[in-house]
Amino acid sequence: MYKNRLKNLRDSFDMKQKVVASLLNLGFSTYCEYENEYKIIPIKHLNTVCNFFHVSIDYVLGLNDSKTYHNYKDEINKKIMVERLKELRKEYNLTQNQLAKVINVATSTISDYERGINVIATPFLYQICKKYHISADYLLGKVNDPKYLKSY
Repeated sequence: MYKNRLKNLRDSFDMKQKVVASLLNLGFSTYCEYENEYKIIPIKHLNTVCNFFHVSIDYVLGLNDSKTYHNYKDEINKKIMVERLKELRKEYNLTQNQLAKVINVATSTISDYERGINVIATPFLYQICKKYHISADYLLGKVNDPKYLKSY
Protein backbone atom coordinates (compact mmCIF):
# COMPACT_ATOMS: atom_id res chain seq x y z
CA MET A 1 0.00 0.00 0.00
CA TYR A 2 2.49 2.71 1.11
CA LYS A 3 5.70 0.92 2.07
CA ASN A 4 7.82 1.85 -0.95
CA ARG A 5 6.54 5.40 -1.19
CA LEU A 6 7.24 6.21 2.47
CA LYS A 7 10.74 4.81 2.20
CA ASN A 8 11.42 6.59 -1.11
CA LEU A 9 10.19 9.92 0.26
CA ARG A 10 12.34 9.58 3.35
CA ASP A 11 15.36 8.60 1.24
CA SER A 12 14.80 11.50 -1.17
CA PHE A 13 15.08 13.86 1.81
CA ASP A 14 18.12 11.90 3.04
CA MET A 15 16.42 11.27 6.37
CA LYS A 16 16.79 8.41 8.80
CA GLN A 17 13.79 6.56 10.18
CA LYS A 18 14.68 7.95 13.61
CA VAL A 19 14.03 11.49 12.38
CA VAL A 20 10.58 10.65 11.02
CA ALA A 21 9.78 8.72 14.20
CA SER A 22 10.73 11.78 16.21
CA LEU A 23 8.56 14.01 14.03
CA LEU A 24 5.61 11.74 14.87
CA ASN A 25 6.57 11.45 18.56
CA LEU A 26 6.97 7.72 18.12
CA GLY A 27 9.60 5.22 19.04
CA PHE A 28 11.98 4.20 16.27
CA SER A 29 10.70 0.60 16.18
CA THR A 30 7.07 1.74 15.88
CA TYR A 31 7.84 3.90 12.87
CA CYS A 32 9.87 1.04 11.33
CA GLU A 33 6.83 -1.21 11.70
CA TYR A 34 4.70 1.40 9.91
CA GLU A 35 7.20 2.00 7.12
CA ASN A 36 7.61 -1.74 6.53
CA GLU A 37 3.84 -2.29 6.78
CA TYR A 38 4.17 -4.69 9.68
CA LYS A 39 1.59 -2.41 11.30
CA ILE A 40 -0.77 -0.03 9.54
CA ILE A 41 0.09 3.61 10.01
CA PRO A 42 -2.78 5.49 11.66
CA ILE A 43 -4.34 8.17 9.48
CA LYS A 44 -3.22 10.99 11.80
CA HIS A 45 0.43 9.91 11.45
CA LEU A 46 0.05 9.36 7.71
CA ASN A 47 -1.36 12.88 7.40
CA THR A 48 1.55 14.33 9.39
CA VAL A 49 4.11 12.53 7.23
CA CYS A 50 2.36 13.66 4.03
CA ASN A 51 2.28 17.26 5.24
CA PHE A 52 5.95 17.11 6.21
CA PHE A 53 7.01 15.79 2.80
CA HIS A 54 4.46 17.99 0.97
CA VAL A 55 2.75 15.08 -0.77
CA SER A 56 -0.82 13.89 -1.06
CA ILE A 57 -2.24 10.96 0.86
CA ASP A 58 -3.32 9.59 -2.53
CA TYR A 59 0.32 9.54 -3.61
CA VAL A 60 1.61 7.80 -0.49
CA LEU A 61 -1.17 5.20 -0.60
CA GLY A 62 -0.29 4.51 -4.24
CA LEU A 63 -3.74 5.54 -5.44
CA ASN A 64 -2.19 7.78 -8.10
CA ASP A 65 1.07 9.42 -9.05
CA SER A 66 0.11 13.03 -8.23
CA LYS A 67 2.46 14.09 -5.49
CA THR A 68 0.56 17.27 -4.70
CA TYR A 69 -2.71 19.01 -5.43
CA HIS A 70 -3.56 22.67 -5.88
CA ASN A 71 -5.09 24.25 -2.74
CA TYR A 72 -4.08 21.30 -0.56
CA LYS A 73 -5.04 21.70 3.10
CA ASP A 74 -2.92 20.27 5.90
CA GLU A 75 -5.75 19.28 8.20
CA ILE A 76 -8.26 16.50 7.82
CA ASN A 77 -11.72 18.04 8.07
CA LYS A 78 -14.07 15.65 9.87
CA LYS A 79 -17.16 17.70 9.01
CA ILE A 80 -16.37 17.53 5.29
CA MET A 81 -15.38 13.85 5.59
CA VAL A 82 -18.81 13.09 7.07
CA GLU A 83 -20.59 14.90 4.22
CA ARG A 84 -18.46 13.29 1.53
CA LEU A 85 -18.80 9.77 2.87
CA LYS A 86 -22.58 10.18 2.95
CA GLU A 87 -22.45 11.66 -0.55
CA LEU A 88 -20.44 8.66 -1.76
CA ARG A 89 -22.97 6.22 -0.32
CA LYS A 90 -25.83 8.16 -1.89
CA GLU A 91 -24.05 8.28 -5.27
CA TYR A 92 -23.62 4.50 -5.26
CA ASN A 93 -27.00 3.89 -3.61
CA LEU A 94 -25.41 2.11 -0.64
CA THR A 95 -26.70 1.72 2.88
CA GLN A 96 -24.26 1.91 5.77
CA ASN A 97 -24.62 -1.85 6.07
CA GLN A 98 -23.77 -2.42 2.40
CA LEU A 99 -20.67 -0.20 2.58
CA ALA A 100 -19.63 -1.94 5.79
CA LYS A 101 -19.81 -5.30 4.01
CA VAL A 102 -17.76 -3.99 1.08
CA ILE A 103 -14.87 -2.97 3.36
CA ASN A 104 -15.46 -5.73 5.92
CA VAL A 105 -16.25 -3.66 9.00
CA ALA A 106 -19.18 -3.43 11.38
CA THR A 107 -22.02 -1.14 10.36
CA SER A 108 -21.38 0.78 13.59
CA THR A 109 -17.91 1.68 12.24
CA ILE A 110 -19.46 3.35 9.19
CA SER A 111 -21.97 5.05 11.48
CA ASP A 112 -19.11 6.37 13.65
CA TYR A 113 -17.37 7.73 10.55
CA GLU A 114 -20.56 9.41 9.37
CA ARG A 115 -21.17 10.99 12.76
CA GLY A 116 -17.61 12.30 12.87
CA ILE A 117 -16.71 10.25 15.93
CA ASN A 118 -13.70 8.76 14.15
CA VAL A 119 -11.71 9.64 11.06
CA ILE A 120 -11.78 6.84 8.50
CA ALA A 121 -9.00 4.40 9.43
CA THR A 122 -6.17 4.01 6.94
CA PRO A 123 -6.97 0.48 5.67
CA PHE A 124 -10.67 1.28 5.23
CA LEU A 125 -9.91 4.60 3.58
CA TYR A 126 -7.67 2.76 1.13
CA GLN A 127 -10.35 0.15 0.39
CA ILE A 128 -13.06 2.76 -0.19
CA CYS A 129 -10.84 4.84 -2.45
CA LYS A 130 -9.66 1.86 -4.44
CA LYS A 131 -13.16 0.40 -4.88
CA TYR A 132 -14.90 3.66 -5.79
CA HIS A 133 -11.97 5.44 -7.51
CA ILE A 134 -12.27 8.40 -5.17
CA SER A 135 -9.43 10.52 -3.84
CA ALA A 136 -8.52 9.96 -0.18
CA ASP A 137 -7.54 13.62 0.06
CA TYR A 138 -10.95 14.61 -1.30
CA LEU A 139 -12.81 12.23 1.01
CA LEU A 140 -10.91 13.60 4.03
CA GLY A 141 -11.62 17.22 3.08
CA LYS A 142 -8.00 18.07 2.28
CA VAL A 143 -8.83 19.02 -1.34
CA ASN A 144 -11.93 19.86 -3.33
CA ASP A 145 -10.50 18.65 -6.60
CA PRO A 146 -9.86 16.03 -7.82
CA LYS A 147 -12.79 14.03 -6.52
CA TYR A 148 -12.13 10.97 -8.62
CA LEU A 149 -8.81 9.26 -9.29
CA LYS A 150 -7.74 9.02 -12.91
CA SER A 151 -4.90 6.53 -12.71
CA TYR A 152 -3.52 3.95 -10.29
